[in-house]
Amino acid sequence: MSARKGVVKDKWKLKKWYNVIAPSLFGNIVLATTPADDPLKLIGRVIETTMYDLTGDISQVHVKLYFQIINVEGENAVTRFKGHELARDYMRSLIRRKSSKIQGIFDVTTKDGYVLRLTLVTLTSFRCNTSQKRAIRKIMRDYIMEKASQLTLDELINEMLQGKISAEIAERARKIYPVRRVEVYKSKLLMVPGPNGPQPAKVISPIQQQAV
Repeated sequence: MSARKGVVKDKWKLKKWYNVIAPSLFGNIVLATTPADDPLKLIGRVIETTMYDLTGDISQVHVKLYFQIINVEGENAVTRFKGHELARDYMRSLIRRKSSKIQGIFDVTTKDGYVLRLTLVTLTSFRCNTSQKRAIRKIMRDYIMEKASQLTLDELINEMLQGKISAEIAERARKIYPVRRVEVYKSKLLMVPGPNGPQPAKVISPIQQQAV
């Protein structure tokens, strides 16, 4: 007699759907829904969306946002801002011949103890020389380091995404050379405040930790 076959469970039916919630800065709106057979498996997942998806403003479709799930409360997966990036096609569209692109990558610390890596890009109206590039890069660095130290994480994100930081840097850089545009091209959350000081922002689910 052949062995009796075991009952095959439908793993999909065992999964439950969870709402992925944006941080309060973005109105706690539902970013997406995602299934999981264990809520702990959700922790660490990264959700990508755009400013257009959040605001409905088509002019912001090129701004990509990343949120990471850090906790699950009931049917809601709570997220934290992980970073942003401007679409490459958008950045390529800003490049002009016979002009200069000045890029700077800076690690900044906010007033409430978060550490982010910001990539700033300044585009000039005409091609400038090395000393002018150096002077503009210094303006970018000095401004963003000082500004970040005066703002909380939420305040920095808001001013960054609303273009306030770009506008202020452009105004200062124009004293050195004609500037066409400044963009905060990319941001990435590196460290978050912890009970014993800053700790890495990377989130790993308890299940992954057990497997290590």
